[in-house]
Formats: sequence, structure tokens, C-alpha cells
Amino acid sequence: MKIAIYQMEVIPGNPDKNIEKIKKWMQTLENIDIAVLPEMWNTSYTLEQLQSITSKNGQREIAALQQLAQHFQIHIVAGSIAVKVKGSIYNRAVIINKDGEVIHQYDKVHLVPMLNEPAYLTPRQHISIFELHNVKMGIIICYDLRFPEIARQLTLSGIEVLFVVAQWPVERIQQFEKLLYARAIENQLFVIACNTVGQCENTVFGGQSMIINPLGDSVTQMLEGEGTITATIDLNEVREIRRAIPLLTTRREDLYS
Repeated sequence: MKIAIYQMEVIPGNPDKNIEKIKKWMQTLENIDIAVLPEMWNTSYTLEQLQSITSKNGQREIAALQQLAQHFQIHIVAGSIAVKVKGSIYNRAVIINKDGEVIHQYDKVHLVPMLNEPAYLTPRQHISIFELHNVKMGIIICYDLRFPEIARQLTLSGIEVLFVVAQWPVERIQQFEKLLYARAIENQLFVIACNTVGQCENTVFGGQSMIINPLGDSVTQMLEGEGTITATIDLNEVREIRRAIPLLTTRREDLYS
């Protein structure tokens, strides 16, 4: 399974230009199975503008990505986009398969108090998995990474790949990296992380997009700047490591839930 990650510099408050950037990026990909985009790639963190610039149910962005997925025959883990639903704004991850079908949506459940997200965004109350290439996968969004319970619940539901899409600031980028490694090691799965670069208002984003294997080794990583990283992952590694170190089957559920 060959993965391409777009460490993107999002244009704040301009969904149309960001869609065009992604179209141009997709044209550069060759022999890719899954393309991965970052968090809030349509608007960045222009929270005060979201009511006026987001589309109903994310239709503008999703329609564009459906066409791209079908045209290039690539599954798209479409990071997350700001969407408007009955007057509320959600930070929504979208998964589109190579046939252009939306197979999964996930709305961010942990909102960031430091960015005043709760004043502008609405959380959801659900955690669920999806499948690509007959492999169970999960996705979490940025601040979700700080809560190990969500990754563990997805793991116990059978996932072997965890996507983490983010707009993680540069001043806390070392925490981002360490948490990604922790989630990979403690759940014995591949972590595929896509962060942004550039700036929105006073926040500078830190990049460090990467792929980590189930032993906690870096497969590939991009430090700074806009660009693409690619890698091929072998899902047999997950099964072999879980057999060799039976972490998930030796849990003491009688002591904790």
C-alpha cells in the first residue's frame, strides 16, 4: 500500500484556491494508493469567518475530491474540512475511495480550548472505523492525539492503520512527534500523520508529517516546508508484531476499562 502525504501550506480563508492547490498536487502523484491531506485544509483556522466561507455539508470540497479520486483512481484520506450543518460548524474528516464514494466521515470530538474552538465549532459524540483495501483503519484530528483512549478504542475495534491529520503549531511540535510515536507503539499499528506548514493569523504550523511503523520506527518524515512524502507500508508488519508482542491480548481489563 503506497501512501502520499501532502504537507500543505493552506491559504487561510480561501477554499477555492486550496481546492486548486490540491488538484495540482494530485496531478503530480504516480502509482499511489492513498493520498492524505491535513486538517482544515479548506479554510485553515479562520474561525471567525467560518460561518460565511464554509459550504453546506462540505459539498463544494467533497464534490471536487470525488472527481479527483475517480479520475486518478486514488483513495483520498481528505484530512478534515470545516463544514456547515444546520447552522453549526464541524471539523469533519472525510474518506473517499477511488470510485469517488464517501465511505466515512468523522467529526472532531475534542475541541481545542487554547484556540477557542468551542466558541466556533461543534463536537460530535462518535468514534468509528473504515476500510480501504480490506484493511480496517481509523482517523483522528489534531487535538484528539492528546487523548490515548480514542486511539485505543479504535485499535480494539480492529484497526491496523491510524491517520492523524493536524494543524499543529510549531511551538509544540516536539509534543506532536512524541505523541505520534507513543500511539504507534502502544497500539502496534502504522501511524500516518499529515500536518500543515505556513501561518494563519498568529499561529505558525510546524510540519513534521511522518509515517511510523508498529514498532515505533520512522518510515519516512518531512521536517519543514510544503511538499510531499511517500512510502510503501506492509500491513503484515502489524500482524507479525502483535503476534510477537501480544500486548492487546494481555491487557488486564479486570483492572481498567
